[in-house]
Amino acid sequence: MEMVRHNEAQHRYELETEHGLAVAVYHQQGDRLVFTHTEVPPADEGKGIGARLVRAALDDTRKRGFKIVPACSFVVAFVRRHSEYDDARNQEA
Repeated sequence: MEMVRHNEAQHRYELETEHGLAVAVYHQQGDRLVFTHTEVPPADEGKGIGARLVRAALDDTRKRGFKIVPACSFVVAFVRRHSEYDDARNQEA
């Protein structure tokens, strides 16, 4: 099984699948990474690849000391289902 890799030069996390490259794109704003786009090859949709990619990206974001800002619908939905990644809500608590 392929590992998620951080492509810092392209500001994205990548996961090679048998049908192409899945990506989670971000841009940095100070101490925050804003996730703006997630894409999984159409033949791989519904197989949990997007969730695996986003979980690894968010875990790495935290490990690197950044806050998570979901800005694409897939990451927003993922963070709603996994509130441990909701930095905005966790900050208010």
